[in-house]
Amino acid sequence: MFLRVEHVSKHFGGVTALNDVNLTISAGEIVGLVGDNGAGKSTLVKIISGVLRADDGRMLVNDCEAAPRSPTDAALLGIQTVYQDLALCDNLDVVANMFLGNEKVSGIGPFHLRRLSEVEMEHGAREALHSLRITTLSSLRVPVGTLSGGQRQAIAIARAVTRAANLLLLDEPTAALGVAQAQTVRRLIRELKTRGIAVLLISHNLEDVFATADRITVLRLGRNVGSYPAAETTPQEIVAAMTGGREMSWLR
Repeated sequence: MFLRVEHVSKHFGGVTALNDVNLTISAGEIVGLVGDNGAGKSTLVKIISGVLRADDGRMLVNDCEAAPRSPTDAALLGIQTVYQDLALCDNLDVVANMFLGNEKVSGIGPFHLRRLSEVEMEHGAREALHSLRITTLSSLRVPVGTLSGGQRQAIAIARAVTRAANLLLLDEPTAALGVAQAQTVRRLIRELKTRGIAVLLISHNLEDVFATADRITVLRLGRNVGSYPAAETTPQEIVAAMTGGREMSWLR
């Protein structure tokens, strides 16, 4: 089991965002995390990614207790997050975005006096994209702002994977994408699974979830409602769990 979240709670003043929440995910497993607005999905993701600290409960990574205090701490644990806004710089090209904050340099002396290793970074970006079968980019030197939504999402995912991700948290990865672009992103998510990378897919789009996830965890009002094998349930059952139409224990 790569990640285990046990009995996690989080309060903001008098508001309880999470109450005794559990979540597990194994290497090479895709888990869909779903729930209505206010269900606690974002709070849980922020705790896992180190943006927030839980008030109660614990988190284990590879059976070792972990409490990341920042996204940098989470990255050292092999946890990377791709948020809905992607955090890409539209005016920079694909290569620069792939290595943003992790630039390769050559020479000696202080960092600001060294030269960027453009050839090394371009080769690294090309290899990373090729390994994930991302082949729709005509050039790695075009500004990211000129690319389609699907291509931008692919770049953000590839960047996270190159930073030694063992668990990728994907926040609404197909939001505002067309049908063809969404299909490309789904294929990319399934490709991550074949590489042994665990994926936590946070989405309101049940079509995406059922097309990719092995298991679906439902939150409602900050609590676990159910954990469903995707192949053994239906969208109607998931919607009922999200809206309170049917309760079940979090382990099925």
